[in-house]
Amino acid sequence: MSHFAQVIDGIVQQVIVAEQEFIDTLENPSQWIQTSYNTKGGVHYAPNSNNPDGGIALRANYAGIGYIYDSKNDVFYGQQPYPSWTLNNSTWLWEAPIPMPITDFNSVPIKVYSWDENTLNWIQI
Repeated sequence: MSHFAQVIDGIVQQVIVAEQEFIDTLENPSQWIQTSYNTKGGVHYAPNSNNPDGGIALRANYAGIGYIYDSKNDVFYGQQPYPSWTLNNSTWLWEAPIPMPITDFNSVPIKVYSWDENTLNWIQI
C-alpha cells in the first residue's frame, strides 16, 4: 500500500492509502500523486524514526491537506506560515528569517518559542 494525494489546481485535497491498481480505476487518476509518509525536507527516514535511512525521498515532503504540489519541480510543500518566511528550494521547507533558538529540554521550565511576525523574531512562551 502507498499514500496518494489528490491534487486539484495545485492544492492537496485529501491523502489516502491505496494500491496503484485502485488509483488507476478512478475517474481522474492523474489527480492522484504518490507521496511518501517517510519523506521530509528531501530526506527519507526509517519508519517511525528520526534517522535518515538512505531511501529515496519522494517529492521532497509528505503531502498534507492544503499542501501545494509544484508539478514543475515535482514536490509537495506546506503553505507559507508567515509573510517573512522563505521557501528553501533544496528542502522545500519554509524557513524563518532567523533560526529558532535551540531548546534545552533539560532546563526547568523548558523554553518554548513562537514566531512573532510583528517583531520578526522568536519569543519565549
